[in-house]
Amino acid sequence: MSLLTPASMSARDLEGFLHEKIPLTRAMGLRVAETSPPRLVLEAPLAPNRNHLGTAFGGSLHALPTLACYGVLWTLLREAGIDGHVVVKRSSAAYRAPVTGTLRAVCERPAEARVAEFLGDLRRHGKARMELAATVEGSPGKPAVEFSGIFVAVV
Repeated sequence: MSLLTPASMSARDLEGFLHEKIPLTRAMGLRVAETSPPRLVLEAPLAPNRNHLGTAFGGSLHALPTLACYGVLWTLLREAGIDGHVVVKRSSAAYRAPVTGTLRAVCERPAEARVAEFLGDLRRHGKARMELAATVEGSPGKPAVEFSGIFVAVV
């Protein structure tokens, strides 16, 4: 079985988990738009995430891709049958353009070899880290935000 095949992890399951465990996601109006082997896509409406200029608030533009990466890693743990915790260790974001509509963050899932290495480290040491990246979509072909972070999983 491929490590990148969803094992009963639905968009609804992930969204419910995020809303229950991370209350900010509910306040943001976050929804899981797609969870598939190649990627995770999270969306949030502009209205509860706007700033004084009527564009997306920078904090929301940082939180959404953070959550997308977190969601990818949490899903990978569940698919592997591992009951662990995920935390962000370090992150950065480059804000390229304002977002004037729905916020949409996309995190591509890591290559199968990287997932296998990560899971092996986690099983051997009880802790492993992975660097992940996500983008918040802007105008066609250009990201509004480029995010990267180092996430740690602990069992």
